[in-house]
Amino acid sequence: MTTTHASDPVAADAAGAVYRAFWRWHFYAGLLILPVLMLMALTGGAYLYRTEIEGMLYRSMATVEAKVPTASPDAWVRAAAQASGGKATRVEVPAEAGRAIRVETQSPSGTRTVFVDPADAHVTGSIAGVGVMDTVKRIHSLAIAGKIPNMMIELVAGWTIVMVATGVVLWWPRGASGGVVTVRATPARRVFWRDLHAVTGVFAAAVVLFLAVTGMPWSAFWGAEVRKLTNDAGWGAPKPPAPAWTWAHAAHDKGSDPATPWAMEGVEMHSAHRAHAIQPALLTLAGAIQRADAAGVARPFAVAIPDSPDKAWSVSRLPSRVEETRSLYLSSDGRTLADIDYAQYGPAAKAIQWGIHTHQGQQYGEPNRLLMLAGCVAVWLLGISAMIMWWKRRPRGRLAAPPKPADPGAYGALAAVLAPLGLLYPAVGASLIVVLGLDLLLRPLRRDAAARP
Repeated sequence: MTTTHASDPVAADAAGAVYRAFWRWHFYAGLLILPVLMLMALTGGAYLYRTEIEGMLYRSMATVEAKVPTASPDAWVRAAAQASGGKATRVEVPAEAGRAIRVETQSPSGTRTVFVDPADAHVTGSIAGVGVMDTVKRIHSLAIAGKIPNMMIELVAGWTIVMVATGVVLWWPRGASGGVVTVRATPARRVFWRDLHAVTGVFAAAVVLFLAVTGMPWSAFWGAEVRKLTNDAGWGAPKPPAPAWTWAHAAHDKGSDPATPWAMEGVEMHSAHRAHAIQPALLTLAGAIQRADAAGVARPFAVAIPDSPDKAWSVSRLPSRVEETRSLYLSSDGRTLADIDYAQYGPAAKAIQWGIHTHQGQQYGEPNRLLMLAGCVAVWLLGISAMIMWWKRRPRGRLAAPPKPADPGAYGALAAVLAPLGLLYPAVGASLIVVLGLDLLLRPLRRDAAARP
């Protein structure tokens, strides 16, 4: 693909060496992360349509006759607890009539979601866990396999950026006329798959890069550290109104709760309930919903029920757009401890929360969702075309990585592209150094082995 003047062989050799360096690392990036990236694109594309998918799967339980409610919210909780044999921990209150209340319960056998008719507290059905789309999300984040696989999210996202950056450099026309924005030949020829890969990649590069960058906040290392640093610097979630309540890291991961804003994940609010001669009545679900409605928290919202009186209740809006984010915290005796909306967030938390909503296809409606879906489809086209290209050019019994440039100086341009990435994402930077070390060390070892009689 590189074009140089024949009268300048030194320039041609230098350009060719740089091209081979980028090609080799583009190959490594795809080899390391494409299978996982394709899995994430599949689950991410499905999660974009979580409302429609769960609406279809649970229609018989989630749809009820639209009637004026006669049962109290506390009756919903009692019915759910009786049906599941567990304790209610979270309740989703819908915006429209004709929708069942979703009550999450916890018991020694695990989490269960119970659907309750708000009119008469009749249980319409229940499911294990919190729904199939929560499982899809846990697969997407690799959290389903534990904390260590979840830490791979940062590496996958980082190496996706490597793949996009090196791919754009490889695509750069350099005087070529074919395979830039059009696809040549037929599927029987390798050039067809090369052009399909290049053209898909360049048109989808911005979306795939956006998905990789905005996926970083979910990583177990970088995401948690950035949340802590931005909060400590006053750029994240608002400072707590001491002494009413304090920050504390939860013993369990709350990241799967769609009502919990990213900047507020891993946070428990303590109600700091004071001892009185006459103990005030403890807040109930009915009281929490009444206070949320009175405060103007728009439905749908989720109510998290604390497991002890010293912890706060939370009512979190389930927003379509990031500007609608709002969380209300109530003490066990009904006092408002904090009322936090998007306007109170610091600049870092605002930017990251906006990225998350856009990543999930929510922020700008259906065009946003279709654009993110196109990025997911593009990842599969890139993966399939890459595998077919490799299959068509592979020599038998070898990995067939692109040739290493003879001049190590060719890696200078590559380092200029990748060094900022390694500094911004330290775990990715460490992996880049490891791969570079292996690339430099394994070749002499292979050469020495081949030279032995």
